[in-house]
Amino acid sequence: MSKRLQSLINARGPIKKIGVVGMGYVGIPAAVLFADAPEFESVVGFQRDSPSSGYKIAMLNRGESPLKGEEPGLEELLSRVVGAGKFRCTSDFAAIAECDAVTLSIQTPFKDPKDLIPDFSALTEGLRAVGKNLSEGTLVVLESTVTPGTTERMARDVLEEESGLVAGEDFALAHAPERVMVGRLLRNIREHDRIVGGIDDVSTRRAAELYRPVLTTGTIIPMTATAAEVTKTAENAFRDLQIAAVNQLALHCEAMGVNVYDVRTGIDSLKGEGITRAILWPGAGVGGHCLTKDSWHLERGAKVLGGDLWYPHGTESIFGVARAINEFMPRHMVHLTCEGLKRAGKSPEDAKVALLGWAFIQNSDDARNTPAESYLAAMAKAGAEVRVHDPFVEDYPGIEIMHDLDAALVEADAITIFTAHHHYATLNAGRVKELSGEEHPVIVDGRNVIDPDAFIRAGFIYKGIGRGDKNNHPIAWSGSSIRDTPGTGQYSYV
Repeated sequence: MSKRLQSLINARGPIKKIGVVGMGYVGIPAAVLFADAPEFESVVGFQRDSPSSGYKIAMLNRGESPLKGEEPGLEELLSRVVGAGKFRCTSDFAAIAECDAVTLSIQTPFKDPKDLIPDFSALTEGLRAVGKNLSEGTLVVLESTVTPGTTERMARDVLEEESGLVAGEDFALAHAPERVMVGRLLRNIREHDRIVGGIDDVSTRRAAELYRPVLTTGTIIPMTATAAEVTKTAENAFRDLQIAAVNQLALHCEAMGVNVYDVRTGIDSLKGEGITRAILWPGAGVGGHCLTKDSWHLERGAKVLGGDLWYPHGTESIFGVARAINEFMPRHMVHLTCEGLKRAGKSPEDAKVALLGWAFIQNSDDARNTPAESYLAAMAKAGAEVRVHDPFVEDYPGIEIMHDLDAALVEADAITIFTAHHHYATLNAGRVKELSGEEHPVIVDGRNVIDPDAFIRAGFIYKGIGRGDKNNHPIAWSGSSIRDTPGTGQYSYV
C-alpha cells in the first residue's frame, strides 16, 4: 500500500467533485446519477467540441438528452440536476484539475477483428487530456471496455507521461467497467453489481467510494484492474456465445420444420437445483458497440498477457465460432428474403425492399454496428432497391433513414423486420398489403414480432428466423383462405 497516495487522498477528503469524460450512452447516465447523489457537490461532463458530437454540449447544458431512444427517467433526471446546478458539460478539459475523481467512458472499437488490433486513439486522446490536467490525489477510472492489461500498461503510461505523476503514488487508478444496455441505462447502473479493480488497494477503495452512492440494489465487487478487464470482456463473450447457440438452434429448427420459440420455451421450463438453462433469443444478427468486439478484446488479452501460453484463437476458439455464427445471421436474412421473392415469382434484382429497423436494439436510436448494414449492402449488390425505416434513428452516415412508415411500405415487394421496435409489433397485415400493392408481398421477420398467420391469411409470403413451422406455408390466393391447425404447422384451403 502506498502511504503517500493514502495521505494525499486523506488530505483531499471525501470525493465531492467528479469529471466524466465522454458524453455517450455510458457517460451521460453515469454523470447524472453522480450529480443526483447528495454525497457529491458537482459533476462536469467533458465532451470534445467536434463537428460530429460537439452539439451535445449545448443540449446537455439545456437539460436535454442527445440520446433519442426510450430511456426511462433519463431526460427528467438530467433536467433536474442541470436545474439544480449540479451538472454541466464543457469542452474545456482544464476543469479536470478541480476534480477529485475522473471517469473515462470512450469507445474502443477494433480496426480489424482479423488482426485483433484495437483502435485506442479516442481513448488515448481522452487519457492525454486527463493527464495534462491531473492533480495529486485524484482518482482516474477507466469505464471503457478494454483489452485486459490496458489499465496497468497503456493507460498508466499515458497518464504518467502527460502528468509527470506516478500512478499508485501520486494518483489513484482503477478500472470499473460499465455494465449497461441501451433502453435501461439508469436502472442498470443502479441495480447491477459494480466491478471495481484498482492497480492497488488504495485505488480500489477510492473507486468503491465513488460508485457506492449511486447503487441501489447493486453492490461493489473488488478485484484487481486486470481481473476487472477480463470480467467485462468475458461476460460479453459469454453473452455472444449464448446468442450464437440459440441462433444455431434456430437454423436447425428451420431445417427441421420446427418452431424454435416452442423449443426455447420447453428448454427454459426445466428448472431446479443445479440446473441452468440461460437460453437467450435468436434474431437477425448481433450489433452494438460491445458484443461485436469484446470477444476479440478477451482473446487479445490472452495473447498479449499470456506470453508463450498456447490457446485456441480465431475460428478455433469457441468465442470465435460464436462470432462467426452471429455475423452469419444477416446473410441468412438475405437468404430468406431471396427465397420469399422466388416464391412470389420475383428476383432480388429491381425488387423494392422495406428494411424496418436500423438501430441494433429495440426502441433505441443506437445504430452502432447494426446488423442491418450488411443486409442492406448484400441486397443492394443483388440489385434491390432498399428503403430504410427507423422511428428513433435520426440519421446515419451514407444512409437515408425514413421516418414515415407508410411511405417506406409503399410498393414494397418485400418487408424485412430487423429490429423489434414496438411500432412493428402492431403492423396490420391488411394495411401493409394495401400499401405494398402486391398480391403476394414477402415479409421476413427477424425478431418474431408479428403474427405469421395473420400475414399468411392476408396473402403474404412469410419467412421468419427459426420459424420452420411456417416458412414453407401454402400461399393464400384471392378468393380462398387457409386454415391453420394450431400446433401442427399444417394448413388446409377452405
